[in-house]
Amino acid sequence: MTALQPARPEPPDGQHEPPDGRGEPPDGPAERSPAPSPSPPSGEGAGGGFGGGGRQTRGIVVARVPFPVVDEISRHCPDEDQPETVHIEVHLPGRVDPARLRTAFHRALARHPRILMRQAPVRWWHRRYIWQLTAAPDVDPVDFPPPGPDALARARRRALDACPPLDASPPVRLEVIEEAGGGTVLLLTVHHTALDGPSCLRVLATAAELYGGADNPPGPSPVRATGPGTERPQADDPPGSGRRFSRPARIAADPGRAPQGGRSGNSMLLAELPIPARPPRTPGRTTAPYTVNDQLLVATWLMVARWNRLHAPAGPHRTATAPATAPVVVTMPVDDRPRGAEMPLGNGTRLVSVGFGPEERLDAGPLTADPPDPDAVARLLRRTAARTRALKAAPPGRQLGLSATVLTAPVVPVRLRGAMTRALRSAAAPWTSTTLLSNIGRIPYPLDFGDAGRPTAVWFSAPARMPRGLTVTTVSVAGRIQLALRWSPALLDDAAGARLGALFRSSLAATAWTAPPAAGASR
Repeated sequence: MTALQPARPEPPDGQHEPPDGRGEPPDGPAERSPAPSPSPPSGEGAGGGFGGGGRQTRGIVVARVPFPVVDEISRHCPDEDQPETVHIEVHLPGRVDPARLRTAFHRALARHPRILMRQAPVRWWHRRYIWQLTAAPDVDPVDFPPPGPDALARARRRALDACPPLDASPPVRLEVIEEAGGGTVLLLTVHHTALDGPSCLRVLATAAELYGGADNPPGPSPVRATGPGTERPQADDPPGSGRRFSRPARIAADPGRAPQGGRSGNSMLLAELPIPARPPRTPGRTTAPYTVNDQLLVATWLMVARWNRLHAPAGPHRTATAPATAPVVVTMPVDDRPRGAEMPLGNGTRLVSVGFGPEERLDAGPLTADPPDPDAVARLLRRTAARTRALKAAPPGRQLGLSATVLTAPVVPVRLRGAMTRALRSAAAPWTSTTLLSNIGRIPYPLDFGDAGRPTAVWFSAPARMPRGLTVTTVSVAGRIQLALRWSPALLDDAAGARLGALFRSSLAATAWTAPPAAGASR
């Protein structure tokens, strides 16, 4: 737990507005941005207070940008008990120089000015929320907590419990933790209402380039869609999703979990796993039968289905969303943005859902066995590959669908839109997907910090709000999968989260391809 820091006082309306007549109206009660989450107390960081250098003069506003759809929906639905933070953790083998790193990160912010933003004060009758882009940070986002055996654990706890405030630019913080063995951990906490993980990774790559002096060219941009007719389903490919408008399955709560005592925030498990083997490409196919992403989707399905089978209600009063009947639906963020310096920052991913349903129910017994049946897993992999191929071939849609676009149209005041959004979100909760899998894939930048080295491990984690209550995030580094499971304490305690992590490990191993025995080998 961290101590509470008093809420940041707001300056009088218009005090920091540019002299262009576009300041906020001077009268009437204003709706402020959400209250800052608990922050480290003064004296915890090297510079005193949150962000190393503490509070600075508020930056001059250079531009005003209306909230995009994703930002507005998130802003309408804050939950102090479930902060919307993205956590990024980069492990370096060597030590960094504090002054050089702070300078490099500030220069990186200047190179990507879209990250230097804060929410403008808003009144209930305004039609939009507005981001104010600032010429300089309002606070120093870089902090160097005192080293110690539990320094990293405390920083992780802050990343899960405490959002950077939206009323101060930038809505991110970077904590630099020295490890006893000589390494360094860079821990970024991002307010997800403003930015997503790939955006902040882009800024960190620029900071690495400026710190280490070496170019950090990105890898090729992701290719998500194939042209019409270039990828045809194979003969054994089934039709697409199995969702069939059914309510998705929920992850079963552990009935034996320890009382959480009103605990807020999320809990998290980090692990490192081998990349499962895949079959070699066969003549006549330009792609492998399935991808590592397909294997991760199947592993997520197996983890949920096996967990729910172990924790299914006993007796005749089984719920309607028991694993035997309700489909598991996995939501995936898809990012089509370029990875270079021109990458648009913000919340740039769109969400797609992969539904598992009728076909999986036929194989439910073999798939949820311990260990899962290899033939049933192979069939599930083929079906999943067909579903993801169809999603990749489909034209990109709206980030959150047509309903979100309509909800955020600036027709009525933001307070009324917020009330409607919260009501609809609550009504639609039973149809929320089972879980979210965010596969970052290979880090597209070398992240070369010069004498501090290149990353030996990188973890991302996404917020796990109810009713999902669980998110799965994976990154590929040095031929290994870095796994982050993040869950709500309303769903699981730490012991249950560890058991769920063990289920994911064995489920991912079950997707590994094994070569068939050579002909005559058994003779």
